[in-house]
Parts: sequence; structure tokens; C-alpha cells
Amino acid sequence: MPAPGRAKRATILLVDDPFQAYGHRSALERHYASIERAVDASEALIRVEEPGVAETLALIVVGLRLPGMAGPAFVTELRARVPRVPMLVIGRVGETAADYGGANVRFLPRDPSAKELLAAVKAVLSKGLRRVA
Repeated sequence: MPAPGRAKRATILLVDDPFQAYGHRSALERHYASIERAVDASEALIRVEEPGVAETLALIVVGLRLPGMAGPAFVTELRARVPRVPMLVIGRVGETAADYGGANVRFLPRDPSAKELLAAVKAVLSKGLRRVA
């Protein structure tokens, strides 16, 4: 049960490997009421179009340690399916924000702290994104 005072209207979809997702989800659930998780790219692409999720989807947090499709190709496909929904990309070793340029995408370097993750999520949800690289 969410603690009082947490946002109830917005769904955040977290797409990451199980280990990383556990830590990210724990940090996010302390502040946001509705965190959904997709275990891989295929599930995420399905979830963004599900009626229960699609209407309330406010942010997609993408960790890129995924089997199958990942990286810029995955983010491009997500943007094509839900262009209005901002994405927060947690990069891999050697990646930079330039790898993920485009509307509604914010990049965080690999392994952000819980504090950095929460600050980025808050910034995206409070302001929305137009073009961030």
C-alpha cells in the first residue's frame, strides 16, 4: 500500500534486468504509487499498448542491461509507439547522451545512485521533456 502523499495518477514503467530493477523499483516505490515492471524489451513493447497501462503511463525508465533488443534501437522503437511519453535512459558503459538524442529522452550515466535516479524522475515528471539529450 502506497504511503500517504505519493502520486497516484501516473504510472512509471521500469524496464531493466531483475537485479537492477529491484534497486530502482525500491527507490521509486518510496515516492510513486504506481510502478510497473517489464522484464525485457518484448514485454515493454506490449505493456506500453495495454489499456490499463497506456492511459496512465507518465514515464518509462529504461535500463539497458536487457536480453534481446536493447540500446538505441529499443528506445527508438518505444518512442515510435508512445511518442508522448518521456523516457529516462540509464546508459551502459561507453554510452553517452548523444547515443539517445531525440524528443522526450533524458540520459543518465551508468549506475546512478537512488538519489540521482529520483531527482531525474522528479524533473521529468514535474516539467515534462520536449528535447533533452
